[in-house]
Amino acid sequence: MLDPGESVQGLVAVGDGGTLHGFTHYHFQPVTWAVTERCYLEDLFVAEDARGKGAARALIDAVKQAAKAHGSDQVFWVTQESNYRARTLYDRVTKNAGLVHYTIPLSD
Repeated sequence: MLDPGESVQGLVAVGDGGTLHGFTHYHFQPVTWAVTERCYLEDLFVAEDARGKGAARALIDAVKQAAKAHGSDQVFWVTQESNYRARTLYDRVTKNAGLVHYTIPLSD
């Protein structure tokens, strides 16, 4: 993120007194089925004691605004099916796209 030639961006949620409540990383990527690059929200973390207080929602909203400013038509992310607490928020922010995520590890 410190290299201006890299596309990964980051944002933080800071509480009263400068306490770090959470962070997110995102980047833009071309896709073959859209004219504009799409915004992939790669990481979203909120400290346990800050959860349920709006930090995650604020970070998602900030990524959404960055994506709009970039000209993207979509922000997307993946999460574990068992991540019920986060999915409660995600289901309020948007609809589950119904996609299934597959990964092929390439290490031995």
